[in-house]
Amino acid sequence: MDIDAWVWWLIGAAALGIPLVLTAMPELGMLAVGAVAAAVTAGLGGDTVLQVLVFAAVSVALIAAVRPVAARHRAQRPELATGVDALKGRSAVVLERVDATGGRIKLAGEIWSARSLDADLAYEAGQEVDVVEIDGATAVVM
Repeated sequence: MDIDAWVWWLIGAAALGIPLVLTAMPELGMLAVGAVAAAVTAGLGGDTVLQVLVFAAVSVALIAAVRPVAARHRAQRPELATGVDALKGRSAVVLERVDATGGRIKLAGEIWSARSLDADLAYEAGQEVDVVEIDGATAVVM
């Protein structure tokens, strides 16, 4: 019994798809799509050389196009800031004088120790300040 070339390409695509699911390596999925394209080429009557060229061209094109996009997504910070990252940039009200040595603010409904970002500036009670960063349990404000 002779199996057509397009069936072999589909078997190859499935063989690449299984490790894709197990390892989460997107490159294997792109190779599987290349194998499907080669199967279509074989089904339309393309010779073996054309099938291999289609497989290689589609696989390389997908890897070249998708990898940079995936790398950008991996490098981006999450859209939703949580924890102390969510407090950066928020406004707070000074409860006790804040200067370079310390003070108290009300931030997000809680009382925080704070210090001024600029050692020469001081903020009096009732003033509104912006949180620049969180250093341990101290808010750095300006």
